[in-house]
Amino acid sequence: MCRASETPFERIEAAIRDFPGWMAQQRDSQLGPVVIEVREAIDKLEAVGGEATRRFEKAGGYRADGSLGMVPWLRTHGKLSAGAAAEHVETARQLEKLPRTEEALARGEIGYQHAVAMARTAEHVGAAQVRKAETMLLKAAETMDPGQFAGMAKNFEHQVDAESALSEANRAHQRRYLQIGEAINGLVRIEGQVAPDAGAIIRTAIEPYAKPSKGDERTSGQRLADALVEFCGRSAARASGNGHTSRAGQAKGDSANGAGPRPQLIIKAAADTLAGIQGAPAGQLEWGGTVPAETVRRLACDAAISRITGLGEFEREITHSSRTIPPPTRRALVARDQHCVFPGCDRPPPWCDGHHLVFWADGGPTKLENLGLVCGPHHRKVHEEGWTLKRKEDRWVATPPPLKVAQRARSA
Repeated sequence: MCRASETPFERIEAAIRDFPGWMAQQRDSQLGPVVIEVREAIDKLEAVGGEATRRFEKAGGYRADGSLGMVPWLRTHGKLSAGAAAEHVETARQLEKLPRTEEALARGEIGYQHAVAMARTAEHVGAAQVRKAETMLLKAAETMDPGQFAGMAKNFEHQVDAESALSEANRAHQRRYLQIGEAINGLVRIEGQVAPDAGAIIRTAIEPYAKPSKGDERTSGQRLADALVEFCGRSAARASGNGHTSRAGQAKGDSANGAGPRPQLIIKAAADTLAGIQGAPAGQLEWGGTVPAETVRRLACDAAISRITGLGEFEREITHSSRTIPPPTRRALVARDQHCVFPGCDRPPPWCDGHHLVFWADGGPTKLENLGLVCGPHHRKVHEEGWTLKRKEDRWVATPPPLKVAQRARSA
């Protein structure tokens, strides 16, 4: 029986104290609904917690404890990491501008991670833009898991403001890193993070070596670790000329002139995306995640393209690739350029892509006069970062993008 003087939290705490005893009487195989109901209850409480966070922050209540802001206060008193605290505070702020999303969270129609994705999108393109499509986005959130919905939200950002989405991707690219530690207790710790397209390339490269064999008792993490070592070992053997088959020998010969086999990275993109048309969707990676249109265009500079335009053309088009640089053309490109043509760069051909000076989707031919050998970082500068690269009288000229006036704060 509830006493009138009891607060809602006291009633919740009393129910939680009774919960273990009640759960002990339930059959293990029937606890699935319990797991789901607990998650839904937590999500609904997040909506309440978001409102409380906003009101407490606006009132400056955190100052009474000597904190300089809501995030450090929540780290200390909410037992959260800095990243989790910042996510909670920013989500609470954005949900005030997205009342329908907050109501859907409170009713249990979406989960908290769906709301986080909505809040991040509002932070990137402005809450006003999200409110225009809020009904559509919420309907999608009800049928998607948070990971799928985050991808859809990113694609929405790209369609609304491709330039902003590209800037966000470039900022994320700057946070890439890889650390290989010292051997401690018989193990070397490797950790890092890379951009989505780089992650897809790595995963595609090692996946064939990570498949479980019959009776394989390794965990998925162990299989991926072994696959990375095996892939690197085989690559080193090919590079040093220790390939054991004629195919490996051919790979060695091709790589010597920069025309070796390239990593297979599959991206699904609309024709409008390749053409750089405003409002086009982002590219969809085979392993999940999205990449901006300019990243798609960079990767498509030296790639095979399969075009599917409809059922009538499916049979004819699905097996026909185009726009990849043929080996003879690449050998001629390597012989002419010898290294990355970006002024001041001497990265060797195996580290380089063939860049179309006039992008092929814009009518540029895959011919030597329209190509330049460009290393990965400089290829990114030309596409994602807005640099231009031109060949003038056998001399390469790279021009940075024009300075931009800082944009005004996005409307709420």
